Amino acid sequence: MPIIPRPAIISRYSQPGYNIGKYKKFTWPSALLRFSIALVLVLLTYNPSGLSYFDWVQERINDPEQSLDPLIVLAGILLLIGWTMFLRATLRSLGPFGLLLAIGFFATLIWLIVYYGIVPADSVKAVTWLALVSLSGVLAAGMSWSHIRRRASGQLDVDDVEER
Repeated sequence: MPIIPRPAIISRYSQPGYNIGKYKKFTWPSALLRFSIALVLVLLTYNPSGLSYFDWVQERINDPEQSLDPLIVLAGILLLIGWTMFLRATLRSLGPFGLLLAIGFFATLIWLIVYYGIVPADSVKAVTWLALVSLSGVLAAGMSWSHIRRRASGQLDVDDVEER
């Protein structure tokens, strides 16, 4: 029985000079970049220093002479877009059980840091900073997990199979 060649699938990925591998490579700097972006997102939303979106909106709501302006609404929408991207990717990548494990891991790290006195337990500000950095770690782990799993196991995600 003769072998019938399949027609070539032409896409932007099959064009000469396009190296799909260089965009899918996962490195420590790319993990650090994901963590940095997650940290910026979390700290712009809320942080105990008083310089965050939460404080900005709260200040406007508590002062009857000031009102919400379009810049505040635009900033809120941009933050919501960022949160949606990170949360959706984290939930899809880790799944509910993986998310529970990641939260448990970072919560135990906070407990360890407080337990051994590296950060005093009565310092609400310091523990809040730890919690925010940990939340960023959970989000960054979720954004990176598919890449880590592919490198460790050689298994592809459904999204990867569709592109090939």
